[in-house]
Parts: sequence; C-alpha cells; structure tokens
Amino acid sequence: MKNSALVFVMLVSLFANTLMGQTQRTAASAGRAEYIEVEKGVKLHVTDLGEGKPIVLIHGWPLSDEMYEYQYQYLSRKGFRVIGITLRGFGKSDKPYGRYDFDVFSDDIKVVLDKLNIENAVLGGFSMGGAVVIHYVTKYNSAHVGKLALFGAAAPSWSQREGFPNGVPADVAEGLIKATMTNRQDLIASLGTGFQAKEGNISKNMERWLERINLDASPYATTESIKALKNLDLRSQLSKIKTPVAIFHGVQDKSCPFVWAEDLQKDIKNATLIRFENSGHALFLEEMEKFNTELEKFAK
Repeated sequence: MKNSALVFVMLVSLFANTLMGQTQRTAASAGRAEYIEVEKGVKLHVTDLGEGKPIVLIHGWPLSDEMYEYQYQYLSRKGFRVIGITLRGFGKSDKPYGRYDFDVFSDDIKVVLDKLNIENAVLGGFSMGGAVVIHYVTKYNSAHVGKLALFGAAAPSWSQREGFPNGVPADVAEGLIKATMTNRQDLIASLGTGFQAKEGNISKNMERWLERINLDASPYATTESIKALKNLDLRSQLSKIKTPVAIFHGVQDKSCPFVWAEDLQKDIKNATLIRFENSGHALFLEEMEKFNTELEKFAK
C-alpha cells in the first residue's frame, strides 16, 4: 500500500512539474501575426522583424515580400522595425478571385497598417510596388506614413500615352499581358536576364530564387495586376505628395527606364533622386550595400 501511495505521489509530482514547466515557459516569439486578415476570407502574409522606427516595404510584380530578404537582415539589426507586406494574389498571401487593382492594393495596405498601429513609417515600393505606394499615399493622404521611398518605380505611367512618350508602347504591353496567359513560365524565366544591368551582376542562384518567387504568384493575379498597371496614370497625383521622397533608381534599368525617375523627381516636391550607376532593375541586389545604407540614412 505504501509503495502504491509513493508511486502515486511521484506521478502527481512529475505531472505537476511538467505542467508548470509548460505554463512558465517564456514565449520566444514577439507575438506578431504572420498573416493579417484584410477582408472576410482574405489574409495577407506579413514579415515583421526588429524594433524601432517602422519601414514598410511593398514588392514588385509578380514578386512577394520575400524579395526583401537582405533588407530585412540589414535593417532589423540597425534599430528599425521592418515590415514587408505581400499583396493579395502573390507569394504566401491569399489568392482569391476578384479585383486586383491599385484601389484594392491600397485598401489592403491601409488595413494592415491600421491593425499594426503603425505611425510615421517610411513606406517603400519596388517597381509596380512603387506605383502602389504612390497611389496609397495620395488616396489616404499619407496615413501612417512620414516618408516615401520609390525603388525602380513603374511610375508615373508604365504605359506610353499622350504627353508621356517614354512609357511602354501599347503593343508591347499587350504582348506582355498575353504572355502571362499563354506562356507565363517562359516569360518569367526571361525576366532574370533583363532584370540586371549586365550578366553576372546577380548570381545564377539569385536569378533562380527570384524566378521561384515569381512563379508563386497566382496566374490570374499576375495578369489582372499588370492590366491594372497598364491603365494607371499617376501624373496628376504627384503634386499631392507632401512627405519627403527618396527615389532609388538604376541608371541602366531596362524595365523601368531611368528617365521615369527624373520625371518623378521633377513633379514631386521634396524628392531626392539617388542614382545607382551600376544597376539595372535589380538595384536592391546589384548594389545591395548602397541600397541598404541609403535606405537606412533616409529613414533616420
């Protein structure tokens, strides 16, 4: 009887110690959500690292927030809270059927920044993401945003139109749209060559990494978002931007010509143009150290 009682006491003690160990364990995570719901049934993937002044980054087409891997690594260790938002339809975010235009993208960003209680952020956008963040700050009067950064932005107009002869010609834009619906894999494979100023500026492994991210996008969202970009003209909105703006642009950019950056600087008050002499469209990789340190300097 004594032995049975002793075994019972030992089992109770062991269970209690195990339970106490589980309940007293200090949480390793910071408690930040990796997915944020922006409307019923639609969640966006968010990378949220570091502490301090917030820097919010929006990816290009058809990438995801994963493209900023080396900016997360750098900035999160330099006293910043760096947040990457993957737009609906791309990367690890939900990919619902519906609209994929710049009002939707801006509305989604607003919900995320509202829910995270972000204030006075540096909001940066790459390529199509540059057009997204311009649309966001003009639609929402720079809500949550203290500074704006544009990286190889597909703005003020991706398309050639009256008064903007340097845009993409209509037949080229339509050919690209058609390729997203009939030959997407080969189209994306071809993007790596034109992404850099010259062969070898980024490694083959980086090219394959970017290609894999691009292929993660919803084919439907890939097509619909580039159609929306074709129809977007932000020229009349640029005068509404009141925050300081930094324009990062590769001088040898073949996807978004450098002249677009000069047009942006001319029409945005308080805009500074930072030239990346040795970069094409992949300036965040081609001149990574300069990109990261210039963004750090601008944010400070």
